[in-house]
Amino acid sequence: MKNAEPLLNEEELSDDLFEIAGRRAEDSEKINRPPLSAFKDSWMRLKKNKGAVISLVVLSIILLLAIFGPYMNGYKYYETDYSVAYQPPSGEHWLGTDKFGRDQWTRIWEGTRISLYIAVLAAFLDLLIGVTYGAISAMLGGKVDNAMQRVIEILVGIPNLIIIILLIMLMKPGIFTITVAMVITGWVNMARLVRAQIFKLKEQEFVLAARSLGSTNKRLILHHLIPNVMGLIVINMMFTIPSAIFTEAFLSFIGLGLQEPLASLGVLINDGFKGMRNHFYLLLYPAIVIVGIMVSFNILADGLRDALDPKMRK
Repeated sequence: MKNAEPLLNEEELSDDLFEIAGRRAEDSEKINRPPLSAFKDSWMRLKKNKGAVISLVVLSIILLLAIFGPYMNGYKYYETDYSVAYQPPSGEHWLGTDKFGRDQWTRIWEGTRISLYIAVLAAFLDLLIGVTYGAISAMLGGKVDNAMQRVIEILVGIPNLIIIILLIMLMKPGIFTITVAMVITGWVNMARLVRAQIFKLKEQEFVLAARSLGSTNKRLILHHLIPNVMGLIVINMMFTIPSAIFTEAFLSFIGLGLQEPLASLGVLINDGFKGMRNHFYLLLYPAIVIVGIMVSFNILADGLRDALDPKMRK
């Protein structure tokens, strides 16, 4: 039996008749997905956390109501009308009125606005002072660092509440006084965290390379070190805001914070506590708002910690 003749001669074979089974050399360094910045990557991780997303939505709604709520029904938070005192929730007064006939809807959102303003301002000042103090202490080191840390140890040893009460007794109670009182010792925790992180980073290769190229301490702090600890700063700030809201509410509740006719969540809870037996709604609604704010901030802070921490990446 004769062998079958080949269908194609060797001269007729060409490269077009074959496919490369492996990887092409030109595809070895090809990027398979679009590049992601650190912000986009963190945002994608945060969106996977349902609790954090729900908390972000709740905080957004509360913030919008704090901005626009006092203007939605035409009443002023300080207007009194004794003819409608202790009126339950109705179509005219959506959340009822207090002992002076003031509209509770307007006062609750005005109080939420003031409480958020105090908390955010205190957190921002804590951020500014704490980051600056901790970064300078870590970068200079040596005797300067020892002296600066002794100041922090003295402030930590003094109870925060005592400092706040003494300052409020010396100054007129108000938004400025409460903010200053919370800032006096509030920045200490931020400073210690930033100092510890910068101590870890300042001996790494990228800092040594920048220093060898002539970067000053100021440039190292602003352009190299602070961006690398920004995640920790944001997370700590998110925990500071609900703590400041609680401090303001506590001071106003015991009579050392804001005074009538100003409204804050602490003032409203104090008024509601006095009349809670017969008019429970005066305490219920501001309590729901402050609980919603604090729980949402804490859950969102946990979500941000998971999204910004590189150790949590799979």
